Amino acid sequence: MTRRILSAKISHETNTFSILPTTLDLYKARCYCRGEEIVKTFAGTRSELGGHIDAARKYGWELVQPIAAAATPGGKTPAEAWAHLSGAVIEACSQGPFAGVLLALHGAMVTEDRDDAEGNLLLRLREKLGEKIPIAITLDMHANVSDAMARLANILIAYRTYPHIDQYERAMGAADLLQRAMNGEIHPRSLVVRGPLLEGCDYGRTQGGPMSRLIARAEQLCQKETGIHAISICAGFPWADIPDVGPSVTVTGDGENPRFKAIAEDLMKEVWETRKEKTVPLYSLEEAMAEAKNERQRIGPLVLADFTDNPGSGGYGDGINLLRAMMEAGLRNAAFGCVPDPEAAQKCLTAGPGKEVRVALGAKIDPKAYGPSLMIQGTVEHVSDGTFTAQGPMSKGVRFSMGPTAVLCCRGVRVLVTTHNIQVYDPQVFLSQKIDPQSCSVVAVKSWHHFRAAFEPISRGVMLVDSGGLVSMDLKRFPYRKVRRPIWPLDLD
Repeated sequence: MTRRILSAKISHETNTFSILPTTLDLYKARCYCRGEEIVKTFAGTRSELGGHIDAARKYGWELVQPIAAAATPGGKTPAEAWAHLSGAVIEACSQGPFAGVLLALHGAMVTEDRDDAEGNLLLRLREKLGEKIPIAITLDMHANVSDAMARLANILIAYRTYPHIDQYERAMGAADLLQRAMNGEIHPRSLVVRGPLLEGCDYGRTQGGPMSRLIARAEQLCQKETGIHAISICAGFPWADIPDVGPSVTVTGDGENPRFKAIAEDLMKEVWETRKEKTVPLYSLEEAMAEAKNERQRIGPLVLADFTDNPGSGGYGDGINLLRAMMEAGLRNAAFGCVPDPEAAQKCLTAGPGKEVRVALGAKIDPKAYGPSLMIQGTVEHVSDGTFTAQGPMSKGVRFSMGPTAVLCCRGVRVLVTTHNIQVYDPQVFLSQKIDPQSCSVVAVKSWHHFRAAFEPISRGVMLVDSGGLVSMDLKRFPYRKVRRPIWPLDLD
């Protein structure tokens, strides 16, 4: 008998300090598919839903896929948008009976009326489907894993790489465990342990450092300990004012073995002990410009990552402090991606290639924090609809849209002026707009770490630059009210 599996994706990383709500339109601008469109969009991609589709072929499942939705990280999702997104999954329960559930979530989604959106979704699924149906979920490494998520999901598996290049593998791993659970071979349950930490694990970086050691140790424990099927270590997402924020260790194993909790607590002890260990230095604008102007022989571009305005952490993306510094430094043959500014983009598109325009660029979402806008005069080099297909290694094969986009050249810097806010981690952001990043002297990207997978191998060096954006690592500047206290680094040490 063919098993029917409920498969869906709802993903958002919520920066609760952002003033920009993540409306349904912002999901539709990034990723929003219904029904049969999901297979057309994700089949053959290195994504979680690509994994769901391949697992269905492998095991002969019939997938019911009501929705796949994801938005660029930002402020809280409005209640009505959450009702629409989650409602699509709940309504699909009527298409059962189901043998299992396989969900691609994030783990750090906050809505206007829910601090734990994913836990709420799982609770409503349990109310509809009962306690016996196995539920498997995959989460981002930066999930703030709640007690409800662990209690209600039999199988919980988080990414093990940052940049996240293992989404497909984690989805297949969750599917394999789901198949075994449906066969009655295993009887998985999950439990989560947190510590008094707001951030840790070197923010999840897996190119050496504490997170790499923790994941390696977790893998050894999975092989050594009887009954453990997965150990997920999450660095957490600190820009969320919620009770369950912060690093966590989740063990998925057979039954409720007290040994599992002891293992999770021991790993969390290591998270605490390594909380101050950082593997990547941060630089000021002045330090970055000094290196960018260095005239020694260059092989590949210097990559400047504007990490405090990273859209992937909820930054507005329209910060212009780094861009201003690059122009004032007199750099030549530089590229900047991106400044989301629908008004400026439209003005460039209306003028057309070869035309000179004067625009007020960026710093328009929160002028008090990011302003004023940068007044620039330049030449429009290229215009397009802003769509591209990621070449990977992260999200390979997935199609994205920056919305109507223009390349504006000003004072030696080619700026991607986009309609939508997007984290720059794939070379096709530039290549699709007729800019070859390998031929540039300096390439600036709005990203924190994901860019490294594709850009670091072609660079002569990488610098993380503090431009004074919303995603500051000085967590004491944010007005936390709901987090559990005391907590490091706000209170402890």
